[in-house]
Amino acid sequence: MITDTQIIMRLGVSVILSGLIGLERQFHRRTAGLRTHILVCLGACLIMLTSMYVFDIYSDKVALDPTRIAAGVITGIGFLGAGAIIREKEGVIGLTTAASLWVVAGVGLATGCGFLSCAVFGTVLALLVLFFLRHVEGIMLGREHK
Repeated sequence: MITDTQIIMRLGVSVILSGLIGLERQFHRRTAGLRTHILVCLGACLIMLTSMYVFDIYSDKVALDPTRIAAGVITGIGFLGAGAIIREKEGVIGLTTAASLWVVAGVGLATGCGFLSCAVFGTVLALLVLFFLRHVEGIMLGREHK
């Protein structure tokens, strides 16, 4: 069973890591920004912690699969992400924001189960993709990306 200190640390780390990704989205004035990303990640972390807690309580009484709840999180985030995608005359917008919400849900799940190295490295990679590949796309396409 994990301690209260570990729970607080994992929840705090989930807020910090998702806040970094959310800041990038907020900086680019996307509808799902800082608070949305933090809440998605925090919620995923809480769900993973709850899943692990339930598993610890009932593991010797019934057969449980703690990953089933995590799978439900990913499905639910798909619906949230779909709401961020908008079709306009110029094309489809919001795909990157939807994908970043999906990533922060993964960061929350990883943080919740204590896989902190994965959560931190995943956050770093997401930030590299969001910040730097925007400029690479602009260079490759011969224009600055919005």
